Amino acid sequence: MKVAIYARVSTTRQAENDLSIPDQLRQMRDWAKANGHITVLEFVEPGASATDDKRPEFQSMIAAALVKPNPFDAIVIHSLSRFFRDGIEFGVYERKLAKNKVKVISITQPTSDDAGGEMMRRIITLFDEHQSRETSKHTSRAMRENARQGYFNGSKPPYGYMVSATDVQGSRGRKKKKLSINEAEADVVKKIYQLYLKGNHGKSMGVKEIAIHLNSAGLNMRGKLFGMQKVHKILSDTLYMGEYYFNVINSKTREKRPPSEWVKTEIPQVINPHEFEQVRLKRESRAPKNSNPRAVSSPCLMTGLLKCGGCGNALTLATGKGGKYRYYKCTRRRNKGNDMCDSKNLPMEKLDQLILNQLADKAFSVERMQELMSSFRRSQQAKIENTDQQNNMVQRQLDQLDERQHRLLDAIESGVVELDELTQKRMQQIKISREALLIEQANLKHKPAISFEPLRASQIEKMSNLLRAKLLGDDQEIARNYLHLLVSEVKVTNGEIVVKGGLSNLIVANEIATIKNGHIKQVPTSIPDWCARRDSNSRPLASESTN
Repeated sequence: MKVAIYARVSTTRQAENDLSIPDQLRQMRDWAKANGHITVLEFVEPGASATDDKRPEFQSMIAAALVKPNPFDAIVIHSLSRFFRDGIEFGVYERKLAKNKVKVISITQPTSDDAGGEMMRRIITLFDEHQSRETSKHTSRAMRENARQGYFNGSKPPYGYMVSATDVQGSRGRKKKKLSINEAEADVVKKIYQLYLKGNHGKSMGVKEIAIHLNSAGLNMRGKLFGMQKVHKILSDTLYMGEYYFNVINSKTREKRPPSEWVKTEIPQVINPHEFEQVRLKRESRAPKNSNPRAVSSPCLMTGLLKCGGCGNALTLATGKGGKYRYYKCTRRRNKGNDMCDSKNLPMEKLDQLILNQLADKAFSVERMQELMSSFRRSQQAKIENTDQQNNMVQRQLDQLDERQHRLLDAIESGVVELDELTQKRMQQIKISREALLIEQANLKHKPAISFEPLRASQIEKMSNLLRAKLLGDDQEIARNYLHLLVSEVKVTNGEIVVKGGLSNLIVANEIATIKNGHIKQVPTSIPDWCARRDSNSRPLASESTN
């Protein structure tokens, strides 16, 4: 019988410092040899929990086991807990493998293949699952108690602090750790609080101005520039007045736990509580909910589409004179200072109207639409032919790999080739190559070309008129929806605007615009788009962009 071996430990630290994996491999190899089985593949998982299936090597092994014909007849594990610590998931994968005639065999917990053996495996797995949960519960309890005593459970300290070893002995002979003040970083934190409370040379400063000031002074946050979010986090985090909380986030769901489950850890203060409270009151007074709302006359047409041609960041709405003036501004300049990008502020209404008029007059004129549709049909036909060629080529390569794999297995079974480390490595290389080809084949099948009936000249003219009417009409919401459907990016540089959009979107836009009984606002917010170098096209078409 041909078998695959699977070895696993729960953490990378165990993989680096423990002898568990070498011992698992040795025992399974000896077992296979003693029982006359041939080990064709080995999968080693150096640091992954068995409570779920998010394990790269495990998934690679399952993928290999489900190939037809299967390269091995059984998966050999040291104990059932190495395969799964979840009873339901264990049963799901066991049945999936059984359909392809692949068994799961534990060398330390052997069971029969009948109903009694299946029940015994379920019982063992349920005990493993219970033990895993109990271990997790006790570990979490120990970490919470460690935090209550003032020790640090993490690895990366928060900004302004560093990790220092204590004289107290922890688990496995390691010293327990505490947070201590990093004087250089703490000085920056103190500066941020002072700038927020007192300003700079008599000028009041908010989080944006503080970020700009720090960046221009050459100060950074562990090698990264300060931004508004980082400054706000420092000004609002209670750890800087000595209140550090552990067990705030659930590591599995990534959701915030209720405050009753938080564990407070006393750490050295960088900011005194009185100063922290002053900052808190000032932040609350400046919160948007406590400020007068600004009137917005119409939706921002270009939000999410505009890109700065200088630095590549998004352009977003900014206002001046208390909301009197509205313009688009580079987010890099907005968050980190005007000297971070040489782009200019762009009046919103003027830019919106300019782009809409150019699209209506040039991109969606009847002549241009006829040219776009013809180009699109040619590109789709070429794509279909190219995809067929690639499918045939991939299938030929798969057939060749299958033939080589069968010849190698026949040679091993007949004794012509010895099953040694070199042979196993060659089998693994064939397996990896085959999986890559199967993935490529699946991608080709799942990305078919768009097919549609050729449009008559009258239909193209009607479509052009409808799109122009939607873009230039009085309803700003409809104009925005169609703009986001038809346009994928608007890149603005000094003196030039480049508008890009997918040709396939025109087909969807035509179908929506000509709905007889539908609502006029039936416009999807997003659809899959053609993108160069993501499929068989070697380069984007010239007609994919309009200037």
